[in-house]
Amino acid sequence: MGVDVVKQVFNLIPTYGVATLTREEWTRRPGTPPAVKGLVWFTDGSRTSEGTGAGVYGQSANRRLSISLVNMPVFQADVHAILVCDHEIEYQDDPEKYISICSDSQTAMKALQAAKTTSPLVRQGQQALNDISTRFAVGLY
Repeated sequence: MGVDVVKQVFNLIPTYGVATLTREEWTRRPGTPPAVKGLVWFTDGSRTSEGTGAGVYGQSANRRLSISLVNMPVFQADVHAILVCDHEIEYQDDPEKYISICSDSQTAMKALQAAKTTSPLVRQGQQALNDISTRFAVGLY
């Protein structure tokens, strides 16, 4: 497993929002919470004895992706799933102005929200989120 560290870089003015919703907000009523709107995407990274993987599901686009990854920490798989989701959104030709990306990884969301990082993968995710935020209002939940 390689090291995911470089000289620190800064993301001082992200153009996307990150919000941590409570369990109650997710379970209060059927469907997604009111904050989650527009085109809704779900991401997840996981690791089993057989390997590591990432999944992306575009609820509105009815798009499903499963990616096998080399052995890496679940945190990196979660960030990779969000990065793959960003690239999928980039190629969407939809007039919707809001994008909601839902992740179960608070660690990945905090890393993507951070003003500075030493992780090239997190930096890629930040750049991709900033890129799609030029076309959409993007929220990470």
